[in-house]
This record gives sequence, structure tokens and C-alpha cells, in this order.
Amino acid sequence: MKASAVPLEGFFTEMGRFFQILGRTIAWTPRPPYDFRELVRQMVRIGVDSLPVVLLTALFTGMVMALQTFSTLKRFNAEGFVGSLVALSMVRELAPVISSLLIAGRCGSAMGAELGTMRVTEQIDALEVLATDPVHFLVVPRVWATVFMLPLLIVVADAIGIVGGYLISVVYFGANPVTYTENTFRYMDLEDITSGLIKAAVFGLIIAVVGCQKGYFTRGGAEGVGRATTRAVVLASIAILISDFFLTKILF
Repeated sequence: MKASAVPLEGFFTEMGRFFQILGRTIAWTPRPPYDFRELVRQMVRIGVDSLPVVLLTALFTGMVMALQTFSTLKRFNAEGFVGSLVALSMVRELAPVISSLLIAGRCGSAMGAELGTMRVTEQIDALEVLATDPVHFLVVPRVWATVFMLPLLIVVADAIGIVGGYLISVVYFGANPVTYTENTFRYMDLEDITSGLIKAAVFGLIIAVVGCQKGYFTRGGAEGVGRATTRAVVLASIAILISDFFLTKILF
């Protein structure tokens, strides 16, 4: 009984800390002073610096999608619909989820490590002594920078994924370029694009809050920082996949 209670207690503790950080972030967001320089710095770190890995992943994801679907649809003489499948798959699901998992590994872990190091070296305690709220100073810029930049990264990833599908279908397999281009956008609605962007914004919120939460409550010195970094990536990835199911259910 006691053994089963420990994981349950840990789960509710993590959930409580998550919503505590989220609530404090929302509460401190409209309050001055506004550190726009730190916000821009975090946007560059999360968005611009992550662009190469996101583009490379999106390109090969679109290429793999086209490679798999072209040979399958060719059996039914329906290879002209490869563009539709690649575009809808990238916009609705693949680009938001895969890119968010990459950002969780790259930026979520960095947030956990940075705040965890500041916690164990008592820098966060020093901010509190100076009457500066650590959430306002450290968490708010990171959270909103991730929420703002992740949808922009997804827009670029969508376009690059579609280009990757075009390269495989048209250049490699010799499909009709006009048919591929027309079918790419024929069955795509504005709802498909907005749903992917909504997913990206929610995933960005999850990544930043989980990463900052794990770093903020770090204990145990350097070893604790390592554990916090690992758990930030694992928890954010699991939360992305779970929330993706419910968001898909709601949006579609």
C-alpha cells in the first residue's frame, strides 16, 4: 500500500507544481517591469537557433512520407494524391508533434538545467532576498518566448515538409508537378493550418512550464540538476503526446 502511494503522491506533486508555475506565470505576465530584452533573447535562442534542426527534420519527414505513400498509392493508380497526404499530415500532425519533441529535447532541457543550476547555487534565493520574484524574472520570458516562436517554427516546417514531398514525388519518382501542386492545397482548409498552430502554441506552453518547473524545484546539487534536466525532457515529451490526442479530439 505504501509502495503504491509513493508514485501517486509524486504524480500529484508534479501536477501541483506545474499548475503553480503556470498560475504564477499568468499572474505575473501583465505586471511591470517588462523585460523585453530578455524576451527577445529567449525568442532568438528558442526560435532562430532551433531553425536548422527543425528544417532538417521537417524536410526528411516530408520526404519519407512521400516515399512511403507514393509506392502504396501507385498500386491503386492514385499517386496524384501524394501531395494531399503529405501536406495534410505535415500541417495537422507531423510538423507540430515532431518539432515540439525536438524543442523539448533542445530547449526544455536547457531551461531545466539553467534554472536548476541557479537553484542549487542559490541564485534564485538571492533574487527572492532582493524582492524580485524569480518566476517573473526567469520563467515568464521563457514561457512566452516558447509560445510565440513554436508556431512560427511550425509554419516553416510545414512548408519545408511539403517541399520534401515534392522533391521525392516529382524529382525522384517523376510525378506530374502540376498535379502534385494542385492536390497539395486542394483539400487543405484554413482549419487544418490553424489547428496545427494551436497545437504548437499549447505544446510550447507545456515545454516551457515543465522545463522551468523541473529546474525551479531542483534539489540535490549537480546530480539533482542532471535529474531535473532528464525529467524535463521525458515529462514534456509524454505531455505533448497525451495532449496531442485530446487536442486532435477537440479540434477535429
